Amino acid sequence: MSIVSSIERLGAWVIDGVTSLGDFVIFLAAALLYALRPPYKVRLLIRQLRAIGADSFFLVGLIGLFTGMVLGLQGYNTLSRFGSEGALGTVVALVLVRELGPVLAALMVAARAGSAMAAELGSMQATEQIDALSVMAINPVQYLVSPRVLAGIISFPLLTTLFDVIGIWGGWAVGVGLMGAPNGAFFNGIAQNMSGHDIATGVYKALVFGLVVMWVCCYKGYHAQRMATGVSRATTSAVVLSSVLILVSDYFLTSILL
Repeated sequence: MSIVSSIERLGAWVIDGVTSLGDFVIFLAAALLYALRPPYKVRLLIRQLRAIGADSFFLVGLIGLFTGMVLGLQGYNTLSRFGSEGALGTVVALVLVRELGPVLAALMVAARAGSAMAAELGSMQATEQIDALSVMAINPVQYLVSPRVLAGIISFPLLTTLFDVIGIWGGWAVGVGLMGAPNGAFFNGIAQNMSGHDIATGVYKALVFGLVVMWVCCYKGYHAQRMATGVSRATTSAVVLSSVLILVSDYFLTSILL
């Protein structure tokens, strides 16, 4: 009996996992489909662009500045051992544009805007506001989720670009201004060694990360449990899962785009 019950529990766990994954994928497909169908929620899209993108500028810029400064400091210290201080600009720019820019910007926005989004939708679910939209013949996915997903896809590449630019200047300020690396070689290295493929790689990653973060946070908030701790659990799981998926997808994207 113990073997049979163990097999039953395993089967139930597998079925629940497949069902949840199916709901997860269907939720994203519905959000993207309704985003392409009229009526278009332009005003809601602009509002979410401000909440996700504009309100995150300062945080992303601040993290980008200090990330670039650390790269400039560590990069100069490492390259000076081999007499290659002139390659500092290339190292800082490539590391930021290809990897650290998209990943760190996505993690920061997931922690700031993604958590707020999951909490907002979770509160609407707990107070039955989403059911009220359905009663009023308003599609809640099209009204609440689609504008957020589109805003994330648009905002993440812009925030990543901001992160990269500020980070490169931060690396220049420390590497050239503080440590004494050659100024001309810093920017000449970037111009000669950074290609369009490097920039496109960062943009592609930012697009995928934006979709992943909005997808996970909206799903967790939209399906939050109607209980005292439902909103907090949804918010926590949204941030944790989106952060893990950012790092996992970064590996696979890097292996494809490298």
